[in-house]
Amino acid sequence: MPNPVALCSCVLLVAGFISLMYMDRHDAAFTLRGGAHAASSPESPFIRSQKDTNGNGVSDTDDLILGARKAVLRRPIYRSAYYRGGYPPAWEGTCTDIIWHAFHYTGYDLKKMVDADIRADLSAYPRVAKPDPNIDFRRVPNLRVFFSRHGLRLTTRFTPADAKNLAEWQPGDIVTFTNPDHIAILSDIRNADGIPMLLHNDGPVASESDNFIFWYNRGITGHYRFPQK
Repeated sequence: MPNPVALCSCVLLVAGFISLMYMDRHDAAFTLRGGAHAASSPESPFIRSQKDTNGNGVSDTDDLILGARKAVLRRPIYRSAYYRGGYPPAWEGTCTDIIWHAFHYTGYDLKKMVDADIRADLSAYPRVAKPDPNIDFRRVPNLRVFFSRHGLRLTTRFTPADAKNLAEWQPGDIVTFTNPDHIAILSDIRNADGIPMLLHNDGPVASESDNFIFWYNRGITGHYRFPQK
């Protein structure tokens, strides 16, 4: 008859190993792995921000990715609604809610930043007739304007077979699409062809998914890096 103590020890050992793997994948500072799914390669180096806004010893780039992934792992359902105070409950939201969650984790108050920018130059935001802090920071067109003004604007041309072009699409970059308006953060994981995964909520629930090409073909409207350095 098997020794119960030995069996218990084995179970705990396996559970501990799985837990460490999970933490390494989701909570560490994104140590890069080799192979087709690596975030970078000699042709596509991982470009990280020099800033550490929240002072946790991790670059803003890595924090944006981790913050977006944590928001996605909550698995909020897709629901577009107006909320007094601006913020939806944790269990629901849209694509834009993944963005402000990621920024909050990194040490930025995206709502406050967007609201301040709209007040400073309302004419730069054609979709805003009258400022509404309850919703302005959760609209893709407004975020596109904000990142165009305060982020680094990057190429919107994507050529999967071109290693040089692939290197221009970095983990943590923010991309906006159309048909319908959509926004996502590029993951630090790429598929076997080197195409980055998307951290986003395009329904029915938030996900980290391999559908960049699907959205790119619908129409890309912006590609940004924040902060710029």
